[in-house]
Amino acid sequence: MPTRFRVGITRDFLKPDGALGFGDIGLDVLAEDSRIEREFLPDYGSELPPHVADQFDALLVLAPKVTATTLDGGKRLSLVARFGVGFDNVDVPACTRNNVLLTITPSGVRRPVAVSALALLLALSHKLLAKDRMTREGRWHEKLNEMGVGLTGRTLGLIGLGNIGREILRVVAPLEMRPAAFDPFVSAEAARSSGVQLLSLESLLEQSDFVCVCCALTPETRHLLNRERLARMKPTAFLINVARGPIVDQAALTDILRERRIAGAALDVFEQEPISLTDPLLKLDNVILSPHAICWTDELFLGNGRAACRSILDVAAGRIPESVVNRDVVGRPGLLNKLARLAEK
Repeated sequence: MPTRFRVGITRDFLKPDGALGFGDIGLDVLAEDSRIEREFLPDYGSELPPHVADQFDALLVLAPKVTATTLDGGKRLSLVARFGVGFDNVDVPACTRNNVLLTITPSGVRRPVAVSALALLLALSHKLLAKDRMTREGRWHEKLNEMGVGLTGRTLGLIGLGNIGREILRVVAPLEMRPAAFDPFVSAEAARSSGVQLLSLESLLEQSDFVCVCCALTPETRHLLNRERLARMKPTAFLINVARGPIVDQAALTDILRERRIAGAALDVFEQEPISLTDPLLKLDNVILSPHAICWTDELFLGNGRAACRSILDVAAGRIPESVVNRDVVGRPGLLNKLARLAEK
């Protein structure tokens, strides 16, 4: 009898009582395929141990790290399916070196993250947090002190014009803002086709009324928004980060917010997560904070799960899936041999 395709799912998808923490994430399609056997891994802590690479054909991973220690020397594993679009917890060169595909789920996060950016944009422009506090504290007489900012004709500057950035443009289009973007990997022609003006990073920061960070975290984008660049923003401008915390120098941003050199910020991500309860950012009244969960909806988790499961089904059938991060692994003989064996099952 052929060996079944084994899928290991990291334990952090489960609540302590064993129920799925995110509701329906589309795992039923794996149960319906007779080739596939799936199981939840034990709680290995922050890093998956080496033996999983020889026990499973695919890993569906949320937060635990997949490192060189996890992968080096493993012969069986063909796929790490990352639930989400961030992959900073996965050693990409180690995946390639060990003939393992790494996939992400851009189709699942595209709309939920874009809508969450819109939610933060609206909350900032309408001073929602300040007005909530005012109402709870019975300070109705102070309403004139918290005038909002209309969005028509205001400049929305996107740092990153990829999957998420283009979707943000679609969801904010009815607001009639002026869109601009910084993305060194996008041509002016491609930007024009999306109806957006490409600017240098410095020009974007100087011109934008709202700056939204939606690029990937890479060595090049770490602290892309440093103290000097943040200082280029208008004193009336707002910063939104729905990408990754280390793209922004958090200490510099805290100083700038404290000194009211920009109007405010909305942050779903931080340099260290969870953010320390003693962090000075938590004491500021001109920043909206979310625990890296602003886009957490049933739509997000089902979309991510279905996309990850499609990758698993493709590899189980010996096919290259969509949304492969390490494209240079695709032609390697070691991976092709693994896929050929799987296609024969």
